Amino acid sequence: MKFTAEHEALRRTARQFVDKEINPHVNDWENADIFPAHELFKKMGNLGLLGINKPVENGGLGLDYSYQMVVVEEFGRIACGGVPMAIGVQTDMATPALARFGSKELRDEFLTPAIAGDYVAAIAVSEASGGSDVASLKTYASKDGDDYVINGSKMWITNSTQADFFCLLANTSDDKPHVNKSMIIVPAKTPGITLSKKLDKMGMRSSDTAQVFFDNVRVPQRNRVGAEGMGFMMQMMQFQEERLCAAAGALLGSETVINATIDYCRERTTFGQPLIDNQVIHFRMAELMTEVEALRALTYQACEAHISGEDVTRLASMAKLKAGRLLREVNDSCLQYWGGMGFMWDNIVARAYRDSRLISIGGGADEIMLGIICKYMNILPSRKR
Repeated sequence: MKFTAEHEALRRTARQFVDKEINPHVNDWENADIFPAHELFKKMGNLGLLGINKPVENGGLGLDYSYQMVVVEEFGRIACGGVPMAIGVQTDMATPALARFGSKELRDEFLTPAIAGDYVAAIAVSEASGGSDVASLKTYASKDGDDYVINGSKMWITNSTQADFFCLLANTSDDKPHVNKSMIIVPAKTPGITLSKKLDKMGMRSSDTAQVFFDNVRVPQRNRVGAEGMGFMMQMMQFQEERLCAAAGALLGSETVINATIDYCRERTTFGQPLIDNQVIHFRMAELMTEVEALRALTYQACEAHISGEDVTRLASMAKLKAGRLLREVNDSCLQYWGGMGFMWDNIVARAYRDSRLISIGGGADEIMLGIICKYMNILPSRKR
């Protein structure tokens, strides 16, 4: 991956934004179980950080995904997982299909304010009975004149309590599961939408998450993204950027934990010597940093293929699988060397340990990633009919 001066300028902007506008407030946001999305996103919109690879006509910068990846990588330095996840929903999960397939009117109404930071977006795909199994979703949008009438519920929806609109995946026909779904933009204030109380999560505490209920929610059919029945395909495409986002975000996050652990082990003395002088510890730090660099190479390779127009399903799935597992390995290993301090709730490694566990679940669980990789290797067993 060759980075230009423009890449590095964006990297500096993102890094400065994290240091000035995010990290000083993370502890307060974590304690409050929410961060001020509209306030923060507006500041990001003013800097162009919410539309890096989005159309210029909608306020985006019109750059390729490598520029977005650089910013996502820098957001890995945020001192929690909840805020970068919420930003990723805005940029890499709820808006890619809208930007690519949405009508001009739909993009003007929803994408433009999302890029400006005036709207907060949420992706409404997962349901209590089906998260990674997208084909089994039950929410239904039936036609009534020029409208859709939506009934069902969505679970674990990030940004939901602050969202201005949902990018909803729903069944719009009784056809086969892969061709009966459509993507619909649903304004959050539409009558019939209610939310549960905020879900009490193990990690990602600063990210607001709730269950969303749709009871005869009426929206115009013109709010559909692209053609009817193409929602499953569009969501599979959105998943690729979501998975690249997860992998890129894991890089500096892992490095931050490793370097913090090294610093602590230099300061902490046991049995007459600094912890870092124990070969088992400094060798382990070297192993973990080597794994991070391997993930970086895989992620950059997938990004290059993506901006070249190649199908990156296999590489993005590999990168996301590796990211989730490596984060668990890094955070568990490092926490061990912090000893009792690592078991404290506000410790940097303890927070990373809690937050990062979601990466192996959300956006397609590890087992889904393995199934995709096996499919591309042509080693999946034949399904019995």
